[in-house]
Order: sequence, then C-alpha cells, then structure tokens
Amino acid sequence: MAQNQSSSSAPDTSRRSERSRRAIYDAALALVAEVGYPKTTIEGIASRAGVGKQTIYRWWSSKADVLLDAFLDLSNQAAEAAGQVPYSIPDSGDLAADLKYVLRATVDELHDPAFEAPSRALAAEGLVNEELGRRFVAQLLEPQLQLYVDRLRAAQEAGKVRPEVDPRIALELFVSPLAQRWLQHTGPITYEYTDTLVDYALHGLAPR
Repeated sequence: MAQNQSSSSAPDTSRRSERSRRAIYDAALALVAEVGYPKTTIEGIASRAGVGKQTIYRWWSSKADVLLDAFLDLSNQAAEAAGQVPYSIPDSGDLAADLKYVLRATVDELHDPAFEAPSRALAAEGLVNEELGRRFVAQLLEPQLQLYVDRLRAAQEAGKVRPEVDPRIALELFVSPLAQRWLQHTGPITYEYTDTLVDYALHGLAPR
C-alpha cells in the first residue's frame, strides 16, 4: 500500500515542480522587461511567481542563471512550436532560400513582445556587465551561430560556397547587420531587409 501511494504521488510532485519552474521563467522574463536587469531580484521573481525564494535557490544560484535558463526555454518552445526539435537550419540544397527562411523566422521572433523586451534588457545589460555579456554570448548566441556555421559548411561541401571561406566570418555578413539594426533602431526589421542581406552576402556588391 505504501509503495502504491508513493508511486502515485511522484507524478504530482513532478507536475508541481514543472508548474513552479514555468512560473519562475515567466516571472523572470516579465520582470527584466519591466524594470531592467539591475532591478530584477530573486526576491522579486519569487514573489511574482508565487514561490518561495528557497525554491529558486534550490535550482539556480543567481538571477543570471534563472534568466539564461528562461531564455533557453523560450527558444526551445519556439522550436517545438515550429516542429523543429532539435532546431537546425534546413538544408534544401538552396543555400539562399534556407538562409532567407531562417532569417525571416528570426524577424518574427524579434517582433514577438515575449522575446523582444527581455532580450533588449539583457543585451543592454550585457554591454556594461562583462560577465553577464560573456555568458549570454556563450550559452545563447554561440549555439545559434553554430547552426549557421554548420549550414555554410554543408554548402561548401556541396560546392555552393568557396572552400577558402571561413563560415564563422561569413555568417556575420547577414547576422550582424540584423542585430545592429534591431539593437540600435537604425531601420525597419522586415523580410525584405533580411532577404536583401542574404543576396548581398552571397552575391557581393561588384558588377557581375
């Protein structure tokens, strides 16, 4: 009887933990968007999530850890919604079409309030908080950039990109301008813009 009771209560415990974790992620992202990273605290996250502060400290050692995990979870949710888990850049054999596809998806993400507000807050803080900036890049940005590296290397193997091209530098031709425009509000973020970035990057500017 005791064993049956224990086994039946385990799923409830798991569900409660998942609900708490989800509430903490939502609270952390909402707070950093509303008040900024410096004013976001573990206490504030706990209060907003409706959990005890020790619940958070049981899983994370700092607010940076909470926020980074919350962003990873947000990315995973987007990938699941798109039916792409694990996420990768498609390889249809048409490099330009594949890059335009993934950059258009990025445009949608950048316009999503659930992503944009906390992203801007963390990006701004990362400029003045070197440790947070490095962790943000290492844990969130670099894995995404590696997807571009993988796709460009596949294009090299297929003879669609010159063999001497460094994929890590090449991806910056279309990713970096988009990031700059988004961060500094220098122009609209549209499908037409990212399509043009791909065309310019792959075909160059000199007359053909």
